[in-house]
Amino acid sequence: MNRLTLSCAVLLIAAFKASADSRANFDVLANLDTGPGNVTATANGRIIMSQHQFYQPQYTVVEYKDQALLPFPNKEMSAADSTAPIKLDSVLGIRSDANGIVWMLDNGMRSGVTPKLVGWNSKTNKLQRLIFLPAPIAPKDAFVNDFALDAQHNHAFISDPAGGANAALIVVNLATGAARRVLEGHRSVLPENVDLVIDNVPIQVKTPSGELVKPHIGINPITEDLANEWVYFGPMHGLSLYRIKAADLINESLTPQELARKVERYSDKPISDGISIDENNNIYLGDLANNAIGVIAPNRQYRQLAQCPRLSWVDSFSFGSNGQLYAVVNRLHRSATLNGGDNQSKPPYFLLKVKALAAGLPGR
Repeated sequence: MNRLTLSCAVLLIAAFKASADSRANFDVLANLDTGPGNVTATANGRIIMSQHQFYQPQYTVVEYKDQALLPFPNKEMSAADSTAPIKLDSVLGIRSDANGIVWMLDNGMRSGVTPKLVGWNSKTNKLQRLIFLPAPIAPKDAFVNDFALDAQHNHAFISDPAGGANAALIVVNLATGAARRVLEGHRSVLPENVDLVIDNVPIQVKTPSGELVKPHIGINPITEDLANEWVYFGPMHGLSLYRIKAADLINESLTPQELARKVERYSDKPISDGISIDENNNIYLGDLANNAIGVIAPNRQYRQLAQCPRLSWVDSFSFGSNGQLYAVVNRLHRSATLNGGDNQSKPPYFLLKVKALAAGLPGR
């Protein structure tokens, strides 16, 4: 048996053990040729994914349908080289609401354009809302990444890790388009001094001068409970999850100091990217350093739901219809951006179906 055959045999045995393990708790719904960003699902069962900008995708947003990826909302708007009046440039965060509006957070970083929040009506196939996020709401080094939708208060809460020290939340009134930058520099949004190491390889970024540095990224994971009461968030490079009441975030009468006092540390967490929550307030997240999916239970204790080599950077979670919980695997740590300029990330990437502990809200 040659080395390649032996390696394949070992991988097959590991995959078999993972699928037979009761702790696997997930299925690979689709093998993907391009690296996904985030995923959302509409109430009527459509699955929409952003395509991660680290991989320079042809289409920024796609729909998974009939075992194929189709540009969403259409080829002209989603194409990277589109000349359409409204163009999607670099979408990562993506959510849908009960009215069938698919909200796409475009950070604009591929072309250096103003970030924007785009609401597309998937029922009428028309643009519903377009909200630009100019400076100083989104500063020059902004990286508007993920967000939570609040239907009760008609707001969006956007995480912006920015340059680290100026990380913040952005509160957007979806009715008026008005936006405010809050909690900038607060401990709950700042990265902690912890390195991310996956499969014994540290995450490293090559600077323009050729120096390798280990990035520490601030606020990224964010979600809101189904009662639209608490917004949960924390730094990607951080071991704490925080929460604040949505009513406090939208209260413009609070001073920055008063708002800061409303934040509470909720629980421990691993270094993580996207998160979601179910009707029982179980919070699901990717445990990046351990190739795992984890959950923070209502008792505020963290545990792993699944661990497997295939869970190689679980980036996003979203509930769909009938209680399904979707997630994606995109191997970002092997991309050139996070691997010191050396692209070792290869397909297949995955769209997952995770066995949730309870049902959730479609799109969240």
